Amino acid sequence: MTEDNGADTFYPLHEMRLNGIYDEIRNLYLSDNRPWIVGYSGGKDSTATLQFVWLALSRLSRKDLSKPVYVITSDTLVENPIVLKRIHQSVENMRKAAKEQALPFKIEIVYPDRSQTFWVNLVGRGYAAPTRQFRWCTDRLKIRPSNKFIEDQIAYHGEVIIVLGVRKGESATRDQVLSLRKTKRMNLYSHSNFSGAYVYAPISEFSLEDVWGYLLQQKSPWGDDNYQLLSLYRDAQDGECPLVVDRSTPSCGNTRFGCWTCTVVSRDKSMENLIDSGMDWMEHLLVLRDYLYETTEPKNKHKFRDYKRRDGRVLFKTNDHTTIARGPYTFETCKKILHDLLEIQRNFVRNQIDFQVISDEELHEIRRLWRIERSDWQDCLPDIYRDVMKSDLEWKKDDIVSFHPEDESQLHSICTKYGVPVGLIKKILDLESLSQGLSRRKNIAKKIDRIFSEEWRSEEELIALQETGDNP
Repeated sequence: MTEDNGADTFYPLHEMRLNGIYDEIRNLYLSDNRPWIVGYSGGKDSTATLQFVWLALSRLSRKDLSKPVYVITSDTLVENPIVLKRIHQSVENMRKAAKEQALPFKIEIVYPDRSQTFWVNLVGRGYAAPTRQFRWCTDRLKIRPSNKFIEDQIAYHGEVIIVLGVRKGESATRDQVLSLRKTKRMNLYSHSNFSGAYVYAPISEFSLEDVWGYLLQQKSPWGDDNYQLLSLYRDAQDGECPLVVDRSTPSCGNTRFGCWTCTVVSRDKSMENLIDSGMDWMEHLLVLRDYLYETTEPKNKHKFRDYKRRDGRVLFKTNDHTTIARGPYTFETCKKILHDLLEIQRNFVRNQIDFQVISDEELHEIRRLWRIERSDWQDCLPDIYRDVMKSDLEWKKDDIVSFHPEDESQLHSICTKYGVPVGLIKKILDLESLSQGLSRRKNIAKKIDRIFSEEWRSEEELIALQETGDNP
């Protein structure tokens, strides 16, 4: 690719080089009975890789296409809306084309478990928005769903070959991984997590110019428009977020297409550029993303996060004994984020924008977690939903605990009278309510002990003790 008066010029790859890759793919495919799993993220590298595999296999006789080639793409449920739309359209095109061309491609979309989605963890459990030091999202949203699919195939077939669109030069880590794990057999690399899996990277030696040159030289065999893909990159002025199957895969960050909620970077330049190019409806998403990033800044943590950890402990920073290392989001922060999410969803519905911000299943799971982990006797979530959406869902009645706002009011009065932390009593009562009907209750005493071992003094009391030199 060269610059010519501001325009990109892509040079086609030599036919001999392309034929060499096609031959290598066919030889590897025919060499054994191990099924293939091709990672597809919708970006340039994974698209080029899948095209190579698709076109190489299309030149084989139908009797030789004896083993399946799974194409998996990950939907984190918080993908960039423009990329997500393209991926789902591509999946439809692939399924139709594979059937028409009688090719062994089986296209699958993998999703995070409902209990581990981004909003269930962030709003439901109070996990702080991801940072470089606490990037909990990659494992739950990408690695686990992809790995479960791979594990299932290994369990069924014994061994698999995973085909990825990774290139040397993407990162020093990737170069090192590709170098150290290469096997003696053909062009395969040992997988870092699965003993029954090997990685094949057909474009590992490609440059960025090679990738675009190939995509614009060769039409998509399943009917996508590669020039449209190039236009998307230009509009966003961005890179792609790869399908992540282990921790050595380059993850999202800096200037990459990925989740619209990503707070690992200070600014989502790709979304900003898409908005500037005319997709101004995404401004609502950007405002919420920027708010989430604001909660991660050290100077702001005390405004949004609890002084206790999720296990009830309080930790002071080692370099400053009067500064508490913050825990999860406060309940008020979680409620505000949910309110803002629903405001966006209502706006999209009103303006007929086809993008779901949060699902009904996630709302039910968040409500369950709030009632269990936050002792939410007020049952706030249905009220928040009703207030914003001006409608209702079919909420389960008394599905978790049997306490109500009136009970909480009475409990506050009693605890205030006797100087007992109301949160402590609520937790014990919740535990007893959840344990009703169990035939084995031997672990309840241990759980009660854990509740009593939590920190029930206020943040101000603890800091005052630290300042006087007393050990809290």
